Amino acid sequence: MNYAAIKWADVANGPGVRVSLFVSGCTHRCPGCFNEEAQDFSYGKPFTDVEEEQILEALAFGPIRGLSLLGGEPFEPDNQRALLPFLRRVKKRFPGKEIWCYSGYTLEELWKDSRARCECTDEMLSLIDVLVDGPFILAQKDLNLRFRGSSNQRILNVPASLDAHTPVLWGGDMEIRPITV
Repeated sequence: MNYAAIKWADVANGPGVRVSLFVSGCTHRCPGCFNEEAQDFSYGKPFTDVEEEQILEALAFGPIRGLSLLGGEPFEPDNQRALLPFLRRVKKRFPGKEIWCYSGYTLEELWKDSRARCECTDEMLSLIDVLVDGPFILAQKDLNLRFRGSSNQRILNVPASLDAHTPVLWGGDMEIRPITV
């Protein structure tokens, strides 16, 4: 898997200060995509053990609230296969850090037999706390929305959705948490 960028102190893609990994490769091709260059699977650099370790070191810093996965498309099957072992490591080492994931697929598409679904999908979903789902729709673009680009996209509480077997909206935990160093 290639990655387009890593943002070490991102405040736009989830609450608090986060590390954000922008993976390469996306087959959605949403018109008006903010990260069009990352649609190409060969764009960027290979995501190696070096980058994994750098992200883990960054997550160890107290003020970092969590990890956000964006793209490209994290739920492209090849990206899932590369991300799953890494997400296992993140959750094992930092169980209190949130993992957010942005996907052009809806949760329902990830649950059913879709082009995104592969042997990794269910476990990958089980490691994600919040899923921002649905394609970016230019006609529904709204710059006033927090943590999403168009009004059709949902912010979902993944553990609650998995338990209920239906999408459950995220409660909007925007609290400022104390910094622990």
